[in-house]
Amino acid sequence: MDEVIRCAGLTKRYGAALAVDGLDLTVGAGQVFGFLGPNGSGKTTTMRMLLGLVRPTSGRAWIHGRPLPDPDGLARVGAMIEEPGFHPWATGRRNLEYLALAGPAPRPDAVERVLARVELTEAADRKVKTYSQGMRQRLGLAAALLREPSLLVLDEPTNGLDPAGIQEMRSLLRELAAAGTTVFLSSHLLSEIEQVCDRVAVLHGGRLIEEGPVHDVARPTVRVTLDASDMTEAAGLFAGYRYRAAGPGRLLVEDADPREINQRLGQAGVWAHEVRREPGALENRFLSLTAYDHDGEGSDAPAAR
Repeated sequence: MDEVIRCAGLTKRYGAALAVDGLDLTVGAGQVFGFLGPNGSGKTTTMRMLLGLVRPTSGRAWIHGRPLPDPDGLARVGAMIEEPGFHPWATGRRNLEYLALAGPAPRPDAVERVLARVELTEAADRKVKTYSQGMRQRLGLAAALLREPSLLVLDEPTNGLDPAGIQEMRSLLRELAAAGTTVFLSSHLLSEIEQVCDRVAVLHGGRLIEEGPVHDVARPTVRVTLDASDMTEAAGLFAGYRYRAAGPGRLLVEDADPREINQRLGQAGVWAHEVRREPGALENRFLSLTAYDHDGEGSDAPAAR
């Protein structure tokens, strides 16, 4: 598979703060790739470095095999980072027409085409100041698609969308990937990431801590429900497992056999009300990776933007 994004030792410091720490990452063509991490993990800084908006402190990155910074390579990239900005007193159509003039000329019908693709045709002649947040997100995506990019870099593209809009965005991203566009996507909606992405990477404290096919990263989890007074003793029986508390009297244990967990508890005289396997939810895996170490203790990894 062709490489669209490659990072080797990509690092960014802001004074003494280490925002991105030696990132090694490869993204293949035609994938929807989820780039995950809690606030301050370094996701947006990484995206800005890939787009040439922030200069790395050290390390290198390539887009379409061309080392950054490279204007020709970036000309094939569409992006929406954080909330898109537009001229509020101009219409949605006029904003896109302005953007079409600021760079290589897109197709003659590009503005109408992207408005239809994000379902904004009917609102295209309204001033952007009247748009809802979800409509501004759609306009931002239209702007990113204006020149038919081969790589789309999106930071929280479903922000402000209602459930129907989120579903439409999911379908659109899959359609783009099927047509050969690579989508590099950051989002806090992990249930959506699980449905739309082929692969995911998890960043924490500026470091890459997990990467792989989404179904491999979202590992099966066992939910244990017991008396709150037994929590400490039960947790001590799970050495070697990654686990976390999920409320009073509830533990989530990853990559475990429910029968083995029940047996361990029983042999120690700790009786669970319920031990059951849950689906491999990406959200559970993400929380475990970013909030707890292997022994269940809280992580002290430094935060970074």
